[in-house]
Amino acid sequence: MPEGIELPEAHHMHEDHPLVLPVSITVSIMAVLVAAASLLGHRTHTEELLKQSQAASRWTQYDAKSVNLRGAEQTFDLMTLSEPLNKQVGNELREKYAKLLEHYKEDKTDARKEAMELESERDLAGRKADRFDGGEVLLEIGLVICSISLLTKRKSFWFVGMLFGVAGIVFASTGFLVH
Repeated sequence: MPEGIELPEAHHMHEDHPLVLPVSITVSIMAVLVAAASLLGHRTHTEELLKQSQAASRWTQYDAKSVNLRGAEQTFDLMTLSEPLNKQVGNELREKYAKLLEHYKEDKTDARKEAMELESERDLAGRKADRFDGGEVLLEIGLVICSISLLTKRKSFWFVGMLFGVAGIVFASTGFLVH
């Protein structure tokens, strides 16, 4: 009984074909570009999620400030009712809560503005990530079509694959231009 399996020697008829080297180089370059587009897409999606989390935090602050504002308004209303009982104390409390009301209104507006800015940044990151993802898909399609040219030995698949690759590069590049 033989100790191992013997494999027949492979005859590399593909190595002699003039398409093998340029298509192999093209496929290798496209694989690197797919990896780059994928990395950019993943990082931009991470940024998008971070901005969403930050915006949600700001909206929570906005809600808390709204509750504080409502409480201060109610207290201010009570001070208005009790002011006739003790004029001096009533006036002092009224001034204190008037300042507090103004403070809460400004804080609430700031929190809302920050939340909306973060949501805008999140939306921008999402649009960028979509471009990087789209470019990655086109590059992957191009890579597969170029690989088919190695099997079929037809130049047309190589050209179509490169066309998809170029489209993928262009589409992914627009991710840097989105505003």
